[in-house]
Amino acid sequence: MSDDAVQSYANHARWLPPWHFFVVPVLLANVIIRIVELVRTPGLPSAWEAIVAVALLTGLVCARWMPLRVQDRVVCLEETLRLERLLPGRSQDVERLSRGQLIGIRFASDAEVPHLVERILGGELASRNDVKRAVQHWRPDHGRV
Repeated sequence: MSDDAVQSYANHARWLPPWHFFVVPVLLANVIIRIVELVRTPGLPSAWEAIVAVALLTGLVCARWMPLRVQDRVVCLEETLRLERLLPGRSQDVERLSRGQLIGIRFASDAEVPHLVERILGGELASRNDVKRAVQHWRPDHGRV
């Protein structure tokens, strides 16, 4: 998605075609092929190839997962600061929000944040996706990993 495209709940997921449609499928196929080969011809070489295939896939998935966790932490910090600015004197309410709720609320416009926080604290919006679905005026985030 280009940075000037209108973003919404329906299209905000970020797909990186080389990663999602080439690297991951090739490495997953390699794991399957190596395991099938190990079953067909058991032995140290085929076992080692299967182990290396699983390790390679695991390593690359972790290499993707780690920056996403860092991104989540940064988003939580940004949203906590934003909520403290938009909801002065309500830091205890802000602290009650979960990581998923903070991540979901980042897409909400400043004007609708107070109402969304009330709905979250009232138990109406529990998950990240619940919050994102409730956003009426989407604030795009094109800088995600």
